[in-house]
Amino acid sequence: MKNILITGGAGFIGSNFIRYIFEKTDFKGKIINYDKLTYAGNPLNLEDISRKYNKRYFFVKGDICDFKKVSGTFSEFDIDTVVHFAAESHVDRSILGPEEFIETNIVGTFVLLKSALNFWKNKKNTRFHHISTDEVYGSLGKDGYFYENTPYDPRSPYSASKASSDHLVRAYYHTYGLSVTISNCSNNYGPYQFPEKLIPLMILNAIEGKPLPVYGDGKNVRDWLYVEDHCSAIWSILEKGKTGQTYNIGGECEKENIDVVKIICNELEKIYPSQKNPNLKNKKYSYLINFVKDRPGHDRRYAINCDKIKKELGWKQKYNFEEGIKYTINWYIENKKWIENINRVH
Repeated sequence: MKNILITGGAGFIGSNFIRYIFEKTDFKGKIINYDKLTYAGNPLNLEDISRKYNKRYFFVKGDICDFKKVSGTFSEFDIDTVVHFAAESHVDRSILGPEEFIETNIVGTFVLLKSALNFWKNKKNTRFHHISTDEVYGSLGKDGYFYENTPYDPRSPYSASKASSDHLVRAYYHTYGLSVTISNCSNNYGPYQFPEKLIPLMILNAIEGKPLPVYGDGKNVRDWLYVEDHCSAIWSILEKGKTGQTYNIGGECEKENIDVVKIICNELEKIYPSQKNPNLKNKKYSYLINFVKDRPGHDRRYAINCDKIKKELGWKQKYNFEEGIKYTINWYIENKKWIENINRVH
């Protein structure tokens, strides 16, 4: 790997991955961050990286659906590796407006695959890694896990669009011989996550004394993965993963949504006690929990089996949920500039 194109690198997981490469690996090449800078892409996520590694880090503002721009980026930077994060990813938004999800997640992935295939003809040591989600597998009952060979059963426009992109990536491997890998991950959390997702929304709402909306009965179960563990797994796949293979990445940390919210409230009481928070007016953080009408097609339980990546690539998680959530809460408390920027733009 010499020149890595990272799509969606200004977003939550993408920016953490770029940071991980520069700070936690011995990679000496160039990183090209290709991002449209939609609502979830924030240049502040990598402001310090841009300054510190200005000779090895490059930003290109562009739409992954723009074939001319994507192809030009491959040529300009002599790309040999793609890590494809760029995607519309919020289920609620996909229910309200599925068109953007179809365009970005399916058409955008096709454009990237087409560009890679065209540019990599007769080139060796290339790799197209596609980031996907456990939501493509559908919903589990009380027992069982998602495996790499679990049949797809997407339930929302978001997960259906990601399932479609997964199939496209596999098709380019089987039909054209493109060197690809895919990873399906569980719910990520950590620094720089846009506050529409559960954990940052609950942290910021609690600090501001706003209601903590919990869908339905709050007993929907998710497997939580700290974002740095996800980044280390992707790096392991790039270094040691076998072409054409899929790897599930999980935190092996199942929790009901209501329990996650309660844990956040309890941790906030330790880190930033409610009696010291002027927005709480002498009420506990837990007082803000508010059950709301469930969203359509809300999958009941996700749980990832990640034995394959552990056994074949030697990867394992570094952080448990208790550690990860403390780091995450502290980060949001300490990074007021980032939060103020988000609030100003949105």
